[in-house]
Amino acid sequence: MSIEGYTIANTQRASVASAAILFCALAVPLARGSEVKIAVAGPMTGSSAAFGAQMRDGAAAAVEDLNASGLLPDNAKVILRVADDACDPRQAVAVANKLATERVLLVVGHFCSSSSIPASDIYAEAGIVQVSPGSSTPQLTERGLETVFRICGRDDQQGTVAAEYIHVNHPNENIAVIDDKSTAGKGIADVVEAQLHRLGRQVSRQSYVAGERDFRALVSRMKKDRVRVAYIGGYHTEIGLFVRQASDAKADFIVMANDPLMTSEFWAITGSAGNGTLFTFMPNPAGSAKAAGVVAGLKASGLSGEGYTLYAYAAVQAWAEAVNRSGSFHATRVASALRSWPVDTVIGPVRFDKKGDNSASGFLVYRWRDGHVERVKQY
Repeated sequence: MSIEGYTIANTQRASVASAAILFCALAVPLARGSEVKIAVAGPMTGSSAAFGAQMRDGAAAAVEDLNASGLLPDNAKVILRVADDACDPRQAVAVANKLATERVLLVVGHFCSSSSIPASDIYAEAGIVQVSPGSSTPQLTERGLETVFRICGRDDQQGTVAAEYIHVNHPNENIAVIDDKSTAGKGIADVVEAQLHRLGRQVSRQSYVAGERDFRALVSRMKKDRVRVAYIGGYHTEIGLFVRQASDAKADFIVMANDPLMTSEFWAITGSAGNGTLFTFMPNPAGSAKAAGVVAGLKASGLSGEGYTLYAYAAVQAWAEAVNRSGSFHATRVASALRSWPVDTVIGPVRFDKKGDNSASGFLVYRWRDGHVERVKQY
């Protein structure tokens, strides 16, 4: 493995000015044939680094399997670049510009929607295919960029599932909808609130700033308002702290949140206080027959197939299939092939529509129980 570091200078924001964008080149020894570069870009550092690690592990496993298969045209071998955006939009733009100069053919990423959206403009202009495993904000694919895709679901789907669950299972109970003011957190909270209103429910709306650590005042206010269900749009670190502090305050309400709770780091923060916490996520393919071999390979390397790992693997799979179908690495031809036929992947069939969304994706309700995630089968 070779490692190169690049530092961004930016006088407007110290956290960005001092941040290093880490690029790692991961590859098995190359056989005969050409070399092509792809990248995985996401939060390899910072509070969302668990998701960056999932994406990196999935993409690296896919590249290893792809290189071993020899299926790409002209026996091409793939070199994977790993780029850290720390879920910071400015850093994501710097990452995107760097990857464009390196002429990568595919970017698996980004994770945070606030990073994916500005980066996607750069990739589209540079002729790079982008497939996000985790950016669920609708705006990513609503702008009609030809080479931009997402393999995960959208927040308008996810928010509807969450709101309907709350409405059916908690009638006549006080509901609070909370967000962390981020692009993704506020976006999903807005969807949940709007859908609950359509269902005839009234909600109180609250917010906090991403990175907050003390939720005691918010918990106290919700107890006073006799809130029974608290829906939170945000990330696992802050939501985990909220859940733990609510438990300490003996607050009698149920917490439901969005997809970033699909990481064991959430339970590491909450411990038993996290029991019963609900969240939405795409169908978990880790136990499926299609994914069995990949999951076994990850486990043999001491890795997990949880969360976005297999979605990142599937992003590489889909791109490779489109390359073979089009007989080209050219971005517009690959993008056309991605939209033309469904692709069978480790997460099941993937069907990209005209916008670049995976129309085969959806959301289910899950619950944390004793350190494990279980699907809520009836709601």
